[in-house]
Order: sequence, then C-alpha cells, then structure tokens
Amino acid sequence: MVPNANSSVISAKALDLTFQTADAPVHALKDVSLDIAQGDFVSFIGPSGCGKTTFLRCIAGLETPTGGTLTVNGMTADEARRARAYGYVFQAAGLYPWRTIAGNIKLPLEIMGYSKADQNDRVARVLDLVELSDFGAKFPWQLSGGMQQRASIARALAFDADILLMDEPFGALDEIVRDHLNEQLLALWTRTNKTIAFVTHSIPEAVYLSTKIVVMSPRPGRITDVIDSPLPKERPLDIRDTPEFIEIAHRVREGLRAGHEDD
Repeated sequence: MVPNANSSVISAKALDLTFQTADAPVHALKDVSLDIAQGDFVSFIGPSGCGKTTFLRCIAGLETPTGGTLTVNGMTADEARRARAYGYVFQAAGLYPWRTIAGNIKLPLEIMGYSKADQNDRVARVLDLVELSDFGAKFPWQLSGGMQQRASIARALAFDADILLMDEPFGALDEIVRDHLNEQLLALWTRTNKTIAFVTHSIPEAVYLSTKIVVMSPRPGRITDVIDSPLPKERPLDIRDTPEFIEIAHRVREGLRAGHEDD
C-alpha cells in the first residue's frame, strides 16, 4: 500500500520496547507516539542510548516493540520489511571490499531477482543521483569515506523504496565532508521526494536537514519535543547563520536539556 500525499507513512502510537537481560529489564522506548508524513525529512536527536537507533530499527522491523502500535505504509513493520518498503543506510558504509561499487549496489537487486539489464539501469541511475557515475568500476578502498557513504546511500536507493532510514551515516566524517554530504543529501531528497528518517547527534545537522526534528530523552527513550521547521526547502549552508536557524537550534538544545532534567 502506498499512502496518498500528506498522509502518514510511519505512525507510532504509545510505543514501548523493553529488552529482557540477565541482570534486569532495559527500557529502551517508552510511550513514543509520532506520525511521519510522505515526503518528510525527520531527524531524531538525543544523547547516546536514548533509543534513536532502536526506534529506527523498530520502523525497519529489526526490533519488535513490547507495547503500542507501529505501522509503515499502512502495514506492520515486519510486513513492510518483507515488502521492501524502505532502504537502510547504516553508520558504516558496509561495502564488500571484493566487489566494485557497482557490484555492491547491485547486491540487493541480485537477491531480489531483478534482471541484469534492470540491475544495470538502476545502478547507473543511482550512481548519477549520488554523483558517483565515474566510480562504478572502483573498489571501496579506492574511495574516500564520504564517497563510500554516498555509495551506501545509492545501494539503499537502488530498488526505489519510498522510505529511506539513515542511522547517523555521516557521524564519522570530518566537518567539511559532512557539510558537503548534507548539501548533497538535501538535493537528493528534493529530487526524489523520499520520506527520510535520519538519526544524528549533531544539532546543526538536524536543523539544517529536517522538516521535522524529534528530540528524545535519555533512557527510557521518550519524545520531549517535536519541532516543525519553518526553514525553506532550499537551504544554502549559510542559512545556519540566520536568526531563524539559531532559534530552532536553541529550541533543540533546550529540549535536550529538559530531557536530562526529567531523567
């Protein structure tokens, strides 16, 4: 099922997740309710261990909530996973060193049974999207860290899922490369109109990228604030110097501080 424009493609209601461990239960998420609309770019920000990645994994059907409800494209998260409703970009690029960049991007297409002609067409298209058209025959070790992450994004886009889940993909990169990839990711989002859920520890990154910023508290992970960004869709990097940007960043910082005080 593909939702109509402006409808919720991801909907969580009173979501809880408790991990049972040998020592004691670990309450990872508590009473998380959130709706993400088609075409939204939603960033999740909070301290380490607050449940950002756990929530992303719940959306992906990789973790099973212990309470509440969660739907993705009108399906359960597990149904959406089997329907290949999303692409997932991890913190590390996770490229196989013995495969070329094109070969890495083809891997999920091979598993899904796409024809070789379709594989080649899709690889060419997504390499162009991430500006790596000249690097398909290269191996991962021949590319910089930023280029490897772009290849990882291309792999997640190759089967054209409507949803892109991104778990702090630029966290290990230096600030200059990170700024460049932020610009490229915004441009890609504008061209494709994907729904993006993005985990980050960076306040400037969250504010720069997002239409909606979800601020989370320390464990058990709760939502302390949801900020709808008033910034225009087209955002040069120097928008970060504007009063509007600084005001949103201040509200995010206050939300993070409030979460710690409530803990």
